[in-house]
Amino acid sequence: MAGSYPEGAPAVLADKRQQFGSRFLRDPARVFHHNACQDVRPLSCPFDFLRDNVEWSEEQAAAAERKVQENSIQRVCQEKQVDYEINAHKYWNDFYKIHENGFFKDRHWLFTEFPELAPSQNQNHLKDWFLENKSEVPECRNNEDGPGLIMEEQHKCSSKSLEHKTQTLPVEENVTQKISDLEICADEFPGSSATYRILEVGCGVGNTVFPILQTNNDPGLFVYCCDFSSTAIELVQTNSEYDPSRCFAFVHDLCDEEKSYPVPKGSLDIIILIFVLSAIVPDKMQKAINRLSRLLKPGGMMLLRDYGRYDMAQLRFKKGQCLSGNFYVRGDGTRVYFFTQEELDTLFTTAGLEKVQNLVDRRLQVNRGKQLTMYRVWIQCKYCKPLLSSTS
Repeated sequence: MAGSYPEGAPAVLADKRQQFGSRFLRDPARVFHHNACQDVRPLSCPFDFLRDNVEWSEEQAAAAERKVQENSIQRVCQEKQVDYEINAHKYWNDFYKIHENGFFKDRHWLFTEFPELAPSQNQNHLKDWFLENKSEVPECRNNEDGPGLIMEEQHKCSSKSLEHKTQTLPVEENVTQKISDLEICADEFPGSSATYRILEVGCGVGNTVFPILQTNNDPGLFVYCCDFSSTAIELVQTNSEYDPSRCFAFVHDLCDEEKSYPVPKGSLDIIILIFVLSAIVPDKMQKAINRLSRLLKPGGMMLLRDYGRYDMAQLRFKKGQCLSGNFYVRGDGTRVYFFTQEELDTLFTTAGLEKVQNLVDRRLQVNRGKQLTMYRVWIQCKYCKPLLSSTS
């Protein structure tokens, strides 16, 4: 279930990707010229370059809102909606059977946007950044009156949460957690001896997991990855890069409240949600985040990147594809939701997490060959679990 496609041009970025907000169009009139932007793509690339930090005019925002109103008037009938929910696993299995591991590219950009996933020296750099920016960071806007890049940073997490080797929560020896038909003891589970544990939910064919394993050679690292699609997990497990001593891939339904994760509560340092939360029914999102939050250690971090309201993909939907407000079904039966910052903030804070980052990433993608400009809107979040008080 990883990635509500199309994920777009970030799949084909250069080796050393600049963090977004650093690529600007010098002259809008030259948008289709070769050197119009500071970050130009090879000619073979479907998207020649990106412009970050794009400011939308009031007219453009109003036009996007009208388009969404138009494509939301006619809703999918209830019978079909039930089918898309009951057979969601089938639609995602069919997707991966068709595309296998050739649809998405490895997400090496993750280490720029989420340094928490990189080796310890990068995490130490991030910790230093937190220490240098203890004062409250004001909200930044390109235009006080108009939409644009909105960045909010809060540094509520202790720098201790970024240490690569964190201590696991003390648990009673007789505490067990039922995993399907197994009884998994709190000190006996896959990766129980690891000192740094990462879980990716909605891993697809491993486009996040394998770059992490290749880049982060910390011997104490263990990566868990799960997906709704058994076909996707089979592709992960049969990949030549899959190493059972460092990784555990398993099939899991994010919305299944009866099925537990194969790790105890309070055992994970990082949970990754990359274009996956948008693929489930909005009414089930809060409980899914609540359950994931309980798996984090105090100081652990949940990282998300997903579709934002009025993204190009939302505006392209036709009448009759809308399931509910801002929730759509594609032609292949897979579904996608388009978030606002406020909606995601509510989901995470209700689950007891504290905001570190919640920003809108507005980008302009340019295809010179086809003379096309495409506006993408993504939301990127980091929320941490508060540290236990000394009396806890």
